[in-house]
Amino acid sequence: MASADDDATLRHPLSEAVFSSPVAPGTGWPGDPATAATPVAEVAAQVRALAAGASGVGELDALVSVCRACPRLVAWREGVARGKRAAFAAQPYWGRAVPSFGDPDAAVLIVGLAPAAHGANRTGRMFTGDRSGDWLYAALHRAGYASQPTSVHAGDGLRLAGVRIVAAVRCAPPDNKPTPLERGTCAPWLDRELQLALPRLRSMLALGSIGWDAALAAARRLGWTVPRPKPRFGHGAEALLVAGDRTVRLVGSYHVSQQNTFTGKLTERMLDEVIDRL
Repeated sequence: MASADDDATLRHPLSEAVFSSPVAPGTGWPGDPATAATPVAEVAAQVRALAAGASGVGELDALVSVCRACPRLVAWREGVARGKRAAFAAQPYWGRAVPSFGDPDAAVLIVGLAPAAHGANRTGRMFTGDRSGDWLYAALHRAGYASQPTSVHAGDGLRLAGVRIVAAVRCAPPDNKPTPLERGTCAPWLDRELQLALPRLRSMLALGSIGWDAALAAARRLGWTVPRPKPRFGHGAEALLVAGDRTVRLVGSYHVSQQNTFTGKLTERMLDEVIDRL
């Protein structure tokens, strides 16, 4: 296993540029939206202010990627980045909050839970470098949204058209379980995603019950009309959300986790069917 002292000598698997773990903003990591001058949110109030002031998704991505507002999550993501999994001991880890990924003008949003400790927390890109991403991007490729069926490292040429992947929480949490306070602190980033997407937004795919609840909660905070009683999550569940003169379809899917895909709870056909409804 690599030690913290070795981190500065580790090279990105594709670019071969040298990075520390965690990666410093603006040092050339593929797809890093931030610079050394990007404002850093240290507390929840700063998250709210910076998110509300983001003029576009590029600025929003940069702000998200340097957020440090949840001390427990910052400590965990950076500890994982320094310790590494043995299989990735020769690679630098992103170790920061993970920005959204995809088409900045997308009509479809995919709402996930949080980055995986050795997936997006390592690669710096949503659903990249783990089995969940293998399933999701293969399905998006079959549906014509992704330029390739695999997503291994940032900088591998993957492009999304018409879809953007966001998350309820932007930092890898211990045991994949962010606290209610952490979800609340992170929520303004998702709110701003929906606001910026709304002029062209057609539908959202919620991966898992937490993604479903996060999408509904964001819609309510933004003043959208959400059905009452609260729509229940399920695979293939659907709710229509009304924002002014726009109606946005929210579709539920079981999460693309290994627990679901290995057991057959979620099959390729099931995933393809919900994506086809977007």
